[in-house]
Amino acid sequence: MSISISVLTGLLQVLPHLRPQLYFKASLTALSHAMEDQVLAATLEQPLIIANFQRERFYRQEAHRYERLARKSNHIYVLSAPETDFFDGSDYYEKVPFEPDDALAQEWHLLVLARNYTTCLICRECLGSIAKYQHQRHLTPSMDADAARRFEGIWTADRGVSLKAAELLLDRILLYRPELLGKIEKTRQRFGIGRLERDMSEQNKSEFVYDIDTDPFVQRLIAYLQASQYKLHKAYRSLSAQTRKERLVNSISSTIRRSLKPEEILKIAARELGKNLEACRCLIYCSQEHDSQVIIEQEFLMPGILPASYQPWKLANNPLFEEIVKTEEGVYIVDTIHDPRIKKSKVLRYIIKKFGIRSWLMEPVLYQGRLLGVVELHYCNKKPREWYSGELDLVQSIATSVGAALIQAEAYANLEKLNHQLEALDRTRSNLIAITGHELRTPLSTIRVCLESLASGPEMPPELQQIMISTALEDSERMRKLIQDFLTLSNLESGKVEWHPEPLNLQECIDLALSQVSTRAGSGKLPSIATEIPPQLPLVKADGDWLVEVLAKLVDNSCKFTPVTGAITINAHKNGSQMIQVCVTDTGRGIEPNRLETVFELFYQEEGALRRTVGGTGLGLGICRQIVNNWGGDIWAESAGKNQGSQFYFTIPMVWL
Repeated sequence: MSISISVLTGLLQVLPHLRPQLYFKASLTALSHAMEDQVLAATLEQPLIIANFQRERFYRQEAHRYERLARKSNHIYVLSAPETDFFDGSDYYEKVPFEPDDALAQEWHLLVLARNYTTCLICRECLGSIAKYQHQRHLTPSMDADAARRFEGIWTADRGVSLKAAELLLDRILLYRPELLGKIEKTRQRFGIGRLERDMSEQNKSEFVYDIDTDPFVQRLIAYLQASQYKLHKAYRSLSAQTRKERLVNSISSTIRRSLKPEEILKIAARELGKNLEACRCLIYCSQEHDSQVIIEQEFLMPGILPASYQPWKLANNPLFEEIVKTEEGVYIVDTIHDPRIKKSKVLRYIIKKFGIRSWLMEPVLYQGRLLGVVELHYCNKKPREWYSGELDLVQSIATSVGAALIQAEAYANLEKLNHQLEALDRTRSNLIAITGHELRTPLSTIRVCLESLASGPEMPPELQQIMISTALEDSERMRKLIQDFLTLSNLESGKVEWHPEPLNLQECIDLALSQVSTRAGSGKLPSIATEIPPQLPLVKADGDWLVEVLAKLVDNSCKFTPVTGAITINAHKNGSQMIQVCVTDTGRGIEPNRLETVFELFYQEEGALRRTVGGTGLGLGICRQIVNNWGGDIWAESAGKNQGSQFYFTIPMVWL
């Protein structure tokens, strides 16, 4: 059964003077509830109530109200298009299911008719609203979309209009429930439904006395208006908060991105975020996921709050830090007194007791899944602080901006470092050209002179011949060492070296190194060299050839700057629980304090590349640093100053037995 003509259309055809108004779903809900409340509050004698809910799902929300109305009258008819279990019934009131394609499916009706009261609401949903509602409900179901539905229709207390509406609705009910004919006819006769107004006698008209208290109806409308004003105020407040949030985020983002210094970025972000969220303490610090603790350098503090800056801040065994590392999301605690994570953690209890934290928020600073730092907000008030979603979003936005700014600062620092490296490479290239040309040209010239002298002077005395041959051999060895150092440096920097670490006896390595130094010196005199190695010193773990190379170069370097009357000492001892510290001490010319680090740079020579009094290219100590760094050790120099000797230290891993 299908009926295409709507009740509203039929009503307007019969009463053409009526002018439909536009209503939103929220307005109709308020009006319907007000009409229902009026029936519940007033003394009405068996009123006629007809309601159409369009769909069963809308009816189910109001079913309990109609059970209460049924106590007031047995003349209640509820119409709806069935979806699950809405069917013909006469339990509390008459249920009238209609076909889904009936025009009633687009209408909303509520009619209340009594001898001393009448009001009716007859509306039809706008076609554009139906399409929009169905589209929104299909994509993103929400109450906002439902409340935005629009209807056109009539809401009136005019008795003539209500009687005509009742006639049309009762006719529609009879089409679906013809067995209700007897009951409906009694209702028609009782209220004069279907008779023309002029046929009603003055006596009948006088029976309808309007003495109903309208307070419940008015109260419902006032409540609706107040609710509307509240929603409007809430919307304005939400817009204001959103604007404030965007302004704050933009302000902090633009400020911190103007800085390329991480400490300045953290300082600005902590100050602005803590001030705007009225935190007692706001910390922002750099950290990585495996850090056991950090030192707080930047924080925002309210007056009277204990500072946490420049103190160790424990991250190891901290459940909150572990949670944000694992989930990559922020965590917040409304009340630290009752939070189970606090009760189970000794570290958290210590922090809370020391710094008086009642409410706590931690937000990770991330960039592409990499942890760069943490934002913490502490509230030390007696009352716990509730966190709102807008505030959490704000903290997250600031953390994102801080992460981007830190990456930008890191990129700039890397660029500066790269520029310094390029400058160093340029200096290296210049030094390489100058030193190589000088170091190769001089011995080659000497060798050539010696060979030409030997070739042109066959009658040269044997003693002089021996001097020429020895000089040529020494300079050829000098060239070999220079070329060997260049090859060694090239292999180390290109990563072509294959390392073969093994347990080694340090004394044996020192003996091999001293043997190499003596061989290179030939007949030349060396300072006295002594070793002081404890017999119980643990074995060390390194590549033997490279360890001997480091020792030989350090001793050779000391021999160059120490007179033959001086002394060189090699000693070693345990440095902590994992390393052996080796020291080569000499009584030579010493090093000025401002050059203690510079001596390890490649091609560095104290007297300049081309005006030295001792041989060498300045590669030896630089090669030593690269070798020592490879096995995880450190190398450094100490000296009391010029002509007061030098000490060269390096560390090497020991073997665990």
